[in-house]
Amino acid sequence: MTVHASSAPHQQSHSSRTGAKSRLSGLLLGAGLLAGTALSVPVYAQQTAPQPSGPSMPSALVPAALSSAQVVRATLPNGLRVVIVPNRLAPVVTTEINYLVGSAEAPAGFPGTAHALEHMMFRGSKGLNKDQLAAIGSRLGGSYNADTTEDVTQYFYTAQARDLPVLLKIEALRMNGLTLSDADWSKERGAIEQEVSRDLSSPAYRYLEQLQSILFAGTPYEKDALGTRPSFEKTNAALLRGFYEKWYAPNNAILIITGDINPVTTLDQVKEAFGNIPRKTLPERHKVTPVAPTAHTITLPTDYPVGFATLAFPMPGRTAQDFATADILSDVLGSQRGALYDLVPQGKALFAGFEYAPKKEAGFGLALAAFPKGADSSKTMADLRGVLEKIRKEGVPADLVEAAKRREVAQLQFSANSVSGLAAIWSNALAFQNLESPGDVVAAYQAVTPEAVNKLATSLLDPAHAVTAVLTPESSGKPVAGKGFGGAESFASTPDKPVKLPDWAEKALAQLEKPTATPLPDVSVLPNGIKLIVWPSHVSHTVQLTGEVRQQAALQEPAGKEGVEDITESLFSYGTTTHDRLAFQKALDDIPAWEDAGGNFSLQVLTPDFEKGVALLAENELHPAFPDKAFQVVRMQLAQAQAGTLMSPGHLFGKAIETAILPAKDPALREAMPVSIMSVTRDDVLHYYQTAWRPDLTTIVVTGDITPEKARAVVEKAFGDWKAEGPKPDLNLPKVPLSKASRANVPDKSSVQDEVVLTETIGLQVSDPDRYMLRLGNEVLGGGLFSSRLYRDLRVKTGYVYTVGSSFNWSRTRGSYALDYGADPDKVGKARLAAVQDLRTMQSAPPTEDELSLAKASLLRSLPLRRASLRAIAGEYLSLINLDLPLDDTDKSAEAYYKASGADVQAAFKKWVRPDDLAQIVKGPTPNW
Repeated sequence: MTVHASSAPHQQSHSSRTGAKSRLSGLLLGAGLLAGTALSVPVYAQQTAPQPSGPSMPSALVPAALSSAQVVRATLPNGLRVVIVPNRLAPVVTTEINYLVGSAEAPAGFPGTAHALEHMMFRGSKGLNKDQLAAIGSRLGGSYNADTTEDVTQYFYTAQARDLPVLLKIEALRMNGLTLSDADWSKERGAIEQEVSRDLSSPAYRYLEQLQSILFAGTPYEKDALGTRPSFEKTNAALLRGFYEKWYAPNNAILIITGDINPVTTLDQVKEAFGNIPRKTLPERHKVTPVAPTAHTITLPTDYPVGFATLAFPMPGRTAQDFATADILSDVLGSQRGALYDLVPQGKALFAGFEYAPKKEAGFGLALAAFPKGADSSKTMADLRGVLEKIRKEGVPADLVEAAKRREVAQLQFSANSVSGLAAIWSNALAFQNLESPGDVVAAYQAVTPEAVNKLATSLLDPAHAVTAVLTPESSGKPVAGKGFGGAESFASTPDKPVKLPDWAEKALAQLEKPTATPLPDVSVLPNGIKLIVWPSHVSHTVQLTGEVRQQAALQEPAGKEGVEDITESLFSYGTTTHDRLAFQKALDDIPAWEDAGGNFSLQVLTPDFEKGVALLAENELHPAFPDKAFQVVRMQLAQAQAGTLMSPGHLFGKAIETAILPAKDPALREAMPVSIMSVTRDDVLHYYQTAWRPDLTTIVVTGDITPEKARAVVEKAFGDWKAEGPKPDLNLPKVPLSKASRANVPDKSSVQDEVVLTETIGLQVSDPDRYMLRLGNEVLGGGLFSSRLYRDLRVKTGYVYTVGSSFNWSRTRGSYALDYGADPDKVGKARLAAVQDLRTMQSAPPTEDELSLAKASLLRSLPLRRASLRAIAGEYLSLINLDLPLDDTDKSAEAYYKASGADVQAAFKKWVRPDDLAQIVKGPTPNW
């Protein structure tokens, strides 16, 4: 399945890479590669990507939100294309404006021009300076973001539906009057160069950068969209203005609006905001006609815990006539019933998969298999080649083709379950695929035949044009105690000054409204102790189930058997006592349903198939087979992988953070060793499952097109016979003492940028109402990003960092505070001094009225946005249950924010936060002393 390029914002950065280059590490560790190459500007909250696939339906049943029905579309006289898609999931709206230009049109020698301009779109425009834009963003309380790909640059906002006029005004001002001063660019250049350093620290990025240069040699796709430090040093405001004036025009843009809106009045608002912007004569576009490369080999050292053998092949782009066939081929190659994945249960690979990364005019497919650190990569590569060559010669099973078609068509149904995801899928269809609606691709998928898939496989999987790569893990060294950073640079904070908003924004956003209560879900407890939470929503004919068995491996794993939980979790995918692995996957494909079992479990299915899907989920959750042959393979695989993990910089970094704030011999410091994993027997797995999986520790959340009565009847029928045995265990970790200052460095030779965490335990318990004041104060300090003190002082004013943020975290019995940032090694010490000074200021004086007002508005207006997808709704309820908090905690927090004073915030920071006790942990390329 292709996963479309979209934003995946992180709350601690202004611009981060998404798509293939940032997400490859996820695939490399078994999580899956997201296709596309994107550069994003994340801000507040996460933009939800298109929802995972769901079950199949004929084209006549494509939901109205994905076809022309109930959708209002228009083309303004100036050429701006507008699509308005109603969705009543929550009182939320997403605007996504797609400029049909990206890095493929960058001037020669300046590959990062489109990316640089994307950054500058947040530096102010005529009638809206950068400070006003940041203040408006805070008051909106939503997420605003952007990404740059080779072909399209996207800007998207998600906010309360009533704030739509504000969102449209912002985009209209940026379309027609960007400031683009040399002074602003000189400041932003430092931040974007830090972004380059961060990405160059990723082996996945470096690998894909090389891969792209080979596969797309001689085309505009050859150069990565990120850009380089040399190109940014040469870039100036005049060059950026030239690019802006050429390409940023209404007749080169598509505006998608989704959410709880009136389409007719929304179109009137669009006309008022954008109607007077003149169209432009657009330049000729560069042609992208890649030639398949000759066989090529790449070798790359990494900081990953395991190695990877990979084979990449040229494939069609999104606009190609055979795109649907290529997409189905990639689904079949990546299927858990396929020959490639079968390398895993055979014990020949730790992980194996295939992903399709299409751009607009061309793409590539990537097959990979993981091998243990120190193992012979040539054997894994030979197995990988053998599977693909057999498929090339003999073809793929016809039933896998039909299953893939059902799933591709079915995934459209789930798009309406997320307001921002719905905007993303419409943007992808129109801007990347040149379609009129997402539903237009249904016929193409349904027309794909096994013969067409096999013919394409014969052509594409040609070893004569494959780019072979071996990514080999290398050790970077052990953590060492740090002596501190030199230099005592004085850092004077800038006085806080209220920002005067434009009249149109002041009128819409100045008033802080008293929060209203959120309706509560239906909650019941089944006779066996399962807590069932149901939130009906009829935006699509789908149902999603999310569940969790509360567990604590640190307390439940027997001594000397560390790793038994990981083995148990991994074995759920090996079938049930009724269906073996392949038969169970086929049963899911036949519905189709998307299911995961284990301590955290989930199901996605069409409404009519909910009962069938729940029955399969319960079969997997309650009657796993745990076959002995699979147990032997999984145990060996986990032991081999853990041997590399224990030596990897990422693991050592996390371990150093835990060690810095937890007492010696704390249960949370327990970790699996290869020897402890290999000591686990199948009987140990059975015993662990029988004791750790209990209905009276289980919560199930059902959301979607369902009634509470129906949901309860189905869940009770499937899970009702599950009984708890013995007394309920105490799964609360013991409270910990307050931590003390310490320093540690974790060498990472593959990085060029340091990753820094300043952290400590705090004595506040999650039930203490001071938690609300800390959260509100953190919005001022580091949570509000563009408006936060840390962002202002460490990035905007000084360029010390690319990413910076801070957060409080709680479990039922523990709390911690962390401040983190990424910086070049020579800027780490300066950034620390500035960050700690900002933290001390939170204790020495209350936030200003303007800061407090912004923070309150941001948090209060963000609350409805947390319910703008069914997945987010379920996640919120499970989180509250996990923390043993009431389900109306969100409303309680809103009341607390609304009533809070600056003195309340100051008092909480003064009472609970201890700047002198912050531990400092650095992971990076060189020791920092």
